[in-house]
Amino acid sequence: MILFNLKTLGELTTGSLIKRHNRFLATASVKDKIKKVHIADTGRLEEILTPNRELLLLKNRNELKTDYTLIAAKMEEGWVLINTKLHPQITQKALENGMLGFKPKNIKREVKFLNSRFDYRVDEAYIELKGCSLVEGNFCLFPNAPTSRGVKHIKELIKAKNMGFEAYILIMAVRQCNCFQPHPYRDEKFKKVFWEALRKGIEFKGFFVKIDENLNVIYNGELSLCKKF
Repeated sequence: MILFNLKTLGELTTGSLIKRHNRFLATASVKDKIKKVHIADTGRLEEILTPNRELLLLKNRNELKTDYTLIAAKMEEGWVLINTKLHPQITQKALENGMLGFKPKNIKREVKFLNSRFDYRVDEAYIELKGCSLVEGNFCLFPNAPTSRGVKHIKELIKAKNMGFEAYILIMAVRQCNCFQPHPYRDEKFKKVFWEALRKGIEFKGFFVKIDENLNVIYNGELSLCKKF
């Protein structure tokens, strides 16, 4: 199932990573020139954004402070999506095609609930989406850095469930692994509230995406939990 075609974004090119300077900025060699690259994913990505890594880049408008935006990085398994701004529309396509086990009648994005905004309301269910790019020991792990926002959203999902709504934690994995679990030590609060949420009836759903040779982002199967809770 094709969820998105990266060629529709605009002018794409490749480059080689020189250095990641901070969460949002890197430099890369593009056609033998040093260029500034915007990074939309603020996670650590230390195993991905290594020197000389081949990057897939989108040419930015001339008025922007950076020359390119990072879209994907070339790993052993091929291109890996590294742009969290694309996650909502990719996931919406998966939801529309029945990824939850049914085809929804109505999907809304960025829906306000109490003191948060959830990524989706699908019919009568609230859904919070997390993108997962970290693989260790063949486990998909999230988060790769502390996320107070992620903890807050899951607590709000628990409130929604207590109020009678259906609620889902949705994980989109951009690399292959055996199964998913919250990272064992990078954010203890997230790990605790994740398992608490599942014990209280919030459903876990996970799926894989991959980038094919035509730069299509495709649905690549279901991602399961590593263990019961």
